[in-house]
Amino acid sequence: MSIMSILFTGEERGMIRRAGLRLWENKHPTGGSEPDREREIQRETDRERKRQRETEKERYIEQRERQTERERQAEREIQRLREIQRERQRETDREIQREKETEREIQRTERERDREIQRERYRGREIQRERQKETENYRERETETERYRETEREGYT
Repeated sequence: MSIMSILFTGEERGMIRRAGLRLWENKHPTGGSEPDREREIQRETDRERKRQRETEKERYIEQRERQTERERQAEREIQRLREIQRERQRETDREIQREKETEREIQRTERERDREIQRERYRGREIQRERQKETENYRERETETERYRETEREGYT
């Protein structure tokens, strides 16, 4: 044992001792002594704990997968809502554009109407001037005719 204490630490010696005992017990099984039953119970307990840890780990993995799937669904829903929002914005922009075009068309129509009114006024003034000229010409002709008649009457008299 002194060589073992020189070569190995206390922990390492304990590990070697336990491994040796396990080998001995495997090669030379006993008839069911109390320590063997305790070891078997301990092994069963260890196996049960291991199964529980594995089950918990599987549950955790499933929970994470469900959470990840919910996050993906939420992200898809957010993208869908953003697309709806963009489409509504595009529709609003198109509506605004149509309103602007309508407003421009109304303004163009009003300008054309104003021009037409101005043309009509100008034509009206031109017609009035022509009528005045015609009236003046008519009066001048009547005046000339009167003078001519007077001249003729004077000539006859």
